[in-house]
This record gives sequence, structure tokens and C-alpha cells, in this order.
Amino acid sequence: MTDTLPIRRALLSVSDKTGLIDLATALDARGVELLSTGGTAKAIREAGLPVRDVAEVTGFPEMMDGRVKTLHPMVHGGLLALRDDDAHVASMEEHGIGGIDLLVVNLYPFEAALARGAAYDEMIENIDIGGPAMIRAAAKNHAFVTTIVDVEDYDALLAELEANDGTTYAFRQRHAQIAYARTGAYDAAVSTWMASAIGEATPRRRVFAGTLAQSLRYGENPHQAAAFYTDGTAAPSLANAAQVQGKELSYNNINDTDAAFALISEFAGGDPACVIIKHANPCGVAVGATPAEAYSKAYDCDRTSAFGGIVALNRPLDADTAKAITEIFTEVVIAPRASDEAKEIFAAKKNLRLLLTEGLADAKAAGLTYRQVAGGLLVQDADTAPLDPANLKVVTRVQPTEAQMADLMFAWTVAKHVKSNAIVYARDGATVGVGAGQMSRLDSALIAARKAERMAEALGLPEPLTKGSAVASDAFFPFADGLMEAAAAGATCVIQPGGSMRDDEVIKAADEAGLAMVLTGMRHFRH
Repeated sequence: MTDTLPIRRALLSVSDKTGLIDLATALDARGVELLSTGGTAKAIREAGLPVRDVAEVTGFPEMMDGRVKTLHPMVHGGLLALRDDDAHVASMEEHGIGGIDLLVVNLYPFEAALARGAAYDEMIENIDIGGPAMIRAAAKNHAFVTTIVDVEDYDALLAELEANDGTTYAFRQRHAQIAYARTGAYDAAVSTWMASAIGEATPRRRVFAGTLAQSLRYGENPHQAAAFYTDGTAAPSLANAAQVQGKELSYNNINDTDAAFALISEFAGGDPACVIIKHANPCGVAVGATPAEAYSKAYDCDRTSAFGGIVALNRPLDADTAKAITEIFTEVVIAPRASDEAKEIFAAKKNLRLLLTEGLADAKAAGLTYRQVAGGLLVQDADTAPLDPANLKVVTRVQPTEAQMADLMFAWTVAKHVKSNAIVYARDGATVGVGAGQMSRLDSALIAARKAERMAEALGLPEPLTKGSAVASDAFFPFADGLMEAAAAGATCVIQPGGSMRDDEVIKAADEAGLAMVLTGMRHFRH
């Protein structure tokens, strides 16, 4: 095998015609014989370039609505033959098989059909057979064949040919790996779709795939290598956001900003809302009459933790809100859009990242979440099931007022996005204390209350922020102690799932403290 090999004959068969004619023109100029199929051949021919139909090479026409066109020894023999093996060469000569030195294929647009919600039969017809077969054959034989599967690699191919008058073994190796990853991702998309289509929640095998979006400087810590991969989902998200300005996002930025966007999306269609995230937990969440008011209320929940945090808005970023945000150090701001005035204000903070999403996520959309454990993956439905107000049950003598119920629902929404054990105090549409990730629910209640006390002192307020607040617990109170801590902090009502062996004891304690208590029958563990 020679390291650098010339390209004399190429097969081009692409669904995405982007860059096709420029590539074909450049190959023709180098004296490369072009083979092609169907629409690709038609496009090349209409551009005035010589091209030979694969049907002419195989002696068989395309048939069965294009399902069969390249599945033939004249094609696969040309891709798979070892050029330094005398027996292979003899077989080629005996059967008139010409070698194919370059394969350029991109696959039927299955993922695009999936994104637009195509019906089952259309999805089936968008499953490519010949394309993956050729790609796998060519990639296997990368000692002699160059395989290109992405439009973005056309320029790299032409540069390689210009520099070396052929392709090097290292180039063919690299693109063989890219080719196998592409067919793997394609099959992953097909198998995942089919599992969903037939209602198979736990298929025997589940395949995961992603496309490199960004190589990161490091992971959670500087000694860890890291990268960000996207899964092709088209909905508004961090992955699909446009970064208007600021430094490159880090691993921790991406993780925290995703948490912020997930929580702010709970407030889609409602009043202006703001979420401030620190280390994947909300340290302040609020709604207000304007985005600036929502930010101010969220900031006043925990000004200390907000420093260096992530800010998410459910409305376009305006100048007033931008000015307020830039008064302290902020890592990332993510919002649907931003005014020109807001962008100009942010431009003075060159390191501040601004991400625009053109919308919010559907907080009720079904999906899956994944977590790696040693030796495997945990897969579950995303926690997007809505809470039916009809299932709420008031279990105390005191009934919550309309205003209290609004704060209870607000606190419950926030608690869903706080690491368990989670306790959230809220008042007047804003968090006033958040206790996250403690091993004891009592400790979460204590921490949240103490933070609220310190914040009240810093603001010069005469009483704790938690006085008159609603409190949410992501899971049941196993004992009354956590509930009593909330009452001592000034909470007047509580929302929690219920279901403890000691529910009667907890309800009795709530009655004795004069609290209103609502049970949801649903918990929101977040580990």
C-alpha cells in the first residue's frame, strides 16, 4: 500500500446538493471520472459536466422507486477490492469491475423528516440502505478508498488533493472514522425513532449519538478534557442558541446555562420572569411587571450567590435589564432576543456571554434524560409531567388564600429544578430562600431560612424575607421537624407531595402551627 494515492474515479451520490457542483467541477478539472446516481447525476449533467450513471456501470436500472440502485458487485467490488491483492485484482479484471477511489455520499434526510414530524410510512422511505452500505464498504477499505460523508469536508478534500496530488493514508483514516460515526448516528436516529413509534419504552439496545459542536478548554476541572456534542434536536435550546458576544462557553457554563434555560422555560407565556443560576441550582427566581423588575427581585433573593451566575429571561433583554445585570459580574445571559440598546450595553463587557434562543423550550414536552454510571447509562423520562390542579389536596384546617396558592405553585415550580433535598421559600412571586442538595430535608429548610435572614439584614429590612412566605418541598417531610423549621422562619403555607408514613403527624403539626398545607401526590427528586 502506498501512503498517498491518486483519485482517478469517484462515485458521488448525495441527498444534500450543497457544494456538489463546485466539488464535481474541481474533480473533473483534475481528470477524475465521475459516476453518479439519480438526482445527483442529473444535477452534475445539467451543470455541463461529464458523468456516468451507475445504472450504466451495473447494467441494471434504478428500480423499486430507487430502493435498489447501488447494491451491486460492480459498485461494492470497486469499493472493497484490495488493490495490492493479486486475487482481488484478478477478480476485478475477470468481471470488468473498475476501482472506485473516492466515495462522496450523504444520506437520505431521515433526521430532517423526523424533525418535521413526518408520518410513519414517510419515515420508512427516508431510511437509506444503499448509502450506508457504500459508506461502510469504502470506509473499511480506507487503505485504498477515500470516503467523504459531510458537505463541510469538501474543501478539506480539495485542499488535500491540491497539496498531495492524492490523499494520504492519515486523511483516509480520519475520514473513515468520520464515516462510521455518521452511519452510527444515522442508525441511532432510526432505532430511537422506531422504538418511540412502536411504544417501546425500554428497547433491548439504545444507541446514543452526537455531533461535535465545540471542543472545550477543559471539563469541570482543568485536568479534565471535554467537548460539547449536540443531538440535532431543533427546538429552542442552549445548543441552538446564537452567541452574540463574549468568551467561549466553558463546560460549567454550558451545564449551568442549560439548567437556567430549563427553569425559565417553565414561565413561557407568563409574566416577565428571571432565573439566576449558580452551580446548576437557582439562587434567585422571580416574576415581575417588567424583565428589569423580575431581575431585581431574583437578585434580592441571594445577592452573594448571584455574583458570577447565569441569568435567564423569558422575555427579550431590554436596555434597563441589561444595565442592571452589568452592575455585577455575570457569566452568561440567555434570553429569547435582545434589543439593539441592550446589545450595545453588553458590548462594554466583552467577556459577558449573551445567548439568544428565539424562543423558549416546551416545559411539558416528553423526552428522555441520561446519566452515566460506571458500566452503563441510566435512562428515564424527562420530569415534564404537568401538575393537575384538580389533584391538589388541602389537608389542613386552614385553607390557602388565592395569593398563597399562587406563591405555592410558584415555589413548587422552582423546587422542581433544585437539587434534592430541596426547600424553596417564596413570597409575592419571588424566591426568598433556597435550600439545595442537603442530605437532610431539615438542613435544607435551615439553610434556606438562614440565607434569607442574612439577605434581609443586608437589605436593611426589619423582618426576615421568609415571613409570610410559601414553602415548597420537592419530596415529603419524613418528620415534622423540617416543617416546623419552615414555620419558625415565618412561612404560612406549604406544598409537598405527601406519602410519608408520618403524614398524619406532619399534618397535625401544620394544624397546630396554623399553616395551610397542600399535597400534590407528585414528587420532584433531582439528583
